[in-house]
Amino acid sequence: MNRLAAWFAAGALGAAGFAAAQTYPTKPVHIVSPYPTGISPDVAARLVGERLSKAWGQPVVVEPRPGANGFIAIGAAKKAAPDGHELLLVGNAHLTINPHVFKDIPYDPEHDFVPVSLIYRAPFFIVVAANGPYRTIHDLVAAAKANPERITYSTPYVGSPPHLGGAMLAALTGTKMQAVHFKEGPQMYTSVANGDVSFSVASAGSATPLVKAGRLKFLAIAAPERLASQPDVPTVKEAGGPPEYEVESWVGFVAPRGTSPELVHRIAADVAAALADPELRERYRNLGLEPVATSGAAMGELIHTDLRRTGDIVKRAAIQPE
Repeated sequence: MNRLAAWFAAGALGAAGFAAAQTYPTKPVHIVSPYPTGISPDVAARLVGERLSKAWGQPVVVEPRPGANGFIAIGAAKKAAPDGHELLLVGNAHLTINPHVFKDIPYDPEHDFVPVSLIYRAPFFIVVAANGPYRTIHDLVAAAKANPERITYSTPYVGSPPHLGGAMLAALTGTKMQAVHFKEGPQMYTSVANGDVSFSVASAGSATPLVKAGRLKFLAIAAPERLASQPDVPTVKEAGGPPEYEVESWVGFVAPRGTSPELVHRIAADVAAALADPELRERYRNLGLEPVATSGAAMGELIHTDLRRTGDIVKRAAIQPE
């Protein structure tokens, strides 16, 4: 009888989840974001939101709540009802890096949220001053070996992909390089362009304006293949650097724990349809972003894999949790 009751209960929950997915959304959808207005993740989310709003017949509002390494936005979204009307925009920095660089974080990256779908992945480049002394990866590494701890790299904050990228380059080349953290993204790139900092690890969207202005130069892309929008920039491996050196960021949507599988599937399918729009894809690529839609299960596997991989990188680079 107990088994029968459990079976009927599960069936009822499944039916309720299916019904909710069919009628969703019934009111405006809010996307809470840990990113400031105007930077690539914010712009990318708004482009998807515009298309979801048209498909759903309800407003989709992106709400930036930056600060505290994402803890503010994530803490707010964690308390939301699991009905799909409040989603969280989040990246690998929050879910797979923060747990390894902070001693205490106010959320469990694998259990407090339900993965819905990625919206993009972005490979990173090693960038230097266009008129500086480093013409190749070899020049940069040779300078680091000749002058231990004199080579510096700029990052937006502790635990960011640029921070891990710089630390990993030092670890893989057996050198010592110093991280310099900046509060504002533009400052970290102008510091390189001005020659105050040796290099940075940057996405194409972030660094391209100064590259086009002739102040920064892409040395290499930290990815297995060249980027279609930057075909003349070699991979780190092609440029003679560590062949296993890869740095990327990814961003996607998650929902509060308890959101039904049926509803997650519905939202993921609609996100995929939005990301298939040719105009959106072109705008993403102009930002240096590769549009990517996934199932919730695939995003969950990526989170799990990246948590292990990032933990290994943090240990290898001897980054001490704060």
